Amino acid sequence: MPHIHTEPGQHDHTVSAYIIRYQDDVPYLLLHRHKKYKKLMQPGGHVELNETPWQAMRHEIVEETGYDLSQLKLLQPPVAPLSFRAPNTTVMPMPLLHNSHFVRDPTIDGHYHDDMVYAFVTDELPVHKHGEGESEEFHWVSQSQLAALDKDELLVAVDQIANYVFDECLPTWEAVDIDHFSANSPHLP
Repeated sequence: MPHIHTEPGQHDHTVSAYIIRYQDDVPYLLLHRHKKYKKLMQPGGHVELNETPWQAMRHEIVEETGYDLSQLKLLQPPVAPLSFRAPNTTVMPMPLLHNSHFVRDPTIDGHYHDDMVYAFVTDELPVHKHGEGESEEFHWVSQSQLAALDKDELLVAVDQIANYVFDECLPTWEAVDIDHFSANSPHLP
């Protein structure tokens, strides 16, 4: 989806997925080369006007990676309110990070992305091909391989967020079914 807000100082909402696949007990991070920025980064995209960040995350994973959502578990912190329920309220999963960053886009002057970052684990490869028009270059990297990459190859902060996932989230966060958090809710349009 293209940018919704295009004026200087405006913010678009985005989502990102740090997908970790275990192979022989070693965690590997999925990166793709962004078609526009030509840098390695995590899958993700813009939140459309008619969806929540969690709905956007679910469809971006399928489109950009080819993963069926049933193949993934969502990492949630040990204090996540997984059982919280309230009338007319939809509980969304807790992102591992919510950040705002400047976007270096020559078509938009002074634009920002407010990104909700989620982490997922699996031991499977994607069962589908990624969506048409999406990135064609994918890499599975271990933490040591990530450290060895030229930092000019990575989009800003990808390595820092990935290391947080490797060092903090994987050992202590709970892997829960994605369907615990419904894509659709009776409380949302």
